[in-house]
Amino acid sequence: MNKKNIATLNDIFFNPVKAGIKWSDIEALFISLGATITEGNGSRVRVLLNGERAVFHRPHPENTTDKGAVKAVRRFLKNSGVNNYDV
Repeated sequence: MNKKNIATLNDIFFNPVKAGIKWSDIEALFISLGATITEGNGSRVRVLLNGERAVFHRPHPENTTDKGAVKAVRRFLKNSGVNNYDV
């Protein structure tokens, strides 16, 4: 993971939950953690990480997440065995 991935991971696990994290940064974090990302229908993105699967919707028209999406990503990372103390 590079510094930007670490910063994104810390933003995801920051309390209170942050909105406005760039989705492209979250996808880059997934890839750096070894996830497989595949395109679904429309704006859906399927992610497989450490045996855990999740489907997310890419935010549009803007490229930033809301708090609900950040919570979902946080839950997915925790279920995949990833937390911000690993870095």
